Amino acid sequence: MSELDRLKEQLAYLKFWQGIMVVTNISLVGWLVSTADGARALTVVLAIIGVIALTFGIVVLHRQIEHRINQIGRL
Repeated sequence: MSELDRLKEQLAYLKFWQGIMVVTNISLVGWLVSTADGARALTVVLAIIGVIALTFGIVVLHRQIEHRINQIGRL
């Protein structure tokens, strides 16, 4: 497998997982908005921590995707 093909596969894989994380993050924020009043405090705190962790993960994946795109551009 050539270097270009390998980078393209890595890019596709990273984009797939970033998409899953974005959908999960949106769903979790939607849940917080709709049911935070009736949920236990611990559940809300854990959900907020989850949103923060997912957002951080999305940013990290975004940087890796940018890095792979730059690597492809240099080939």
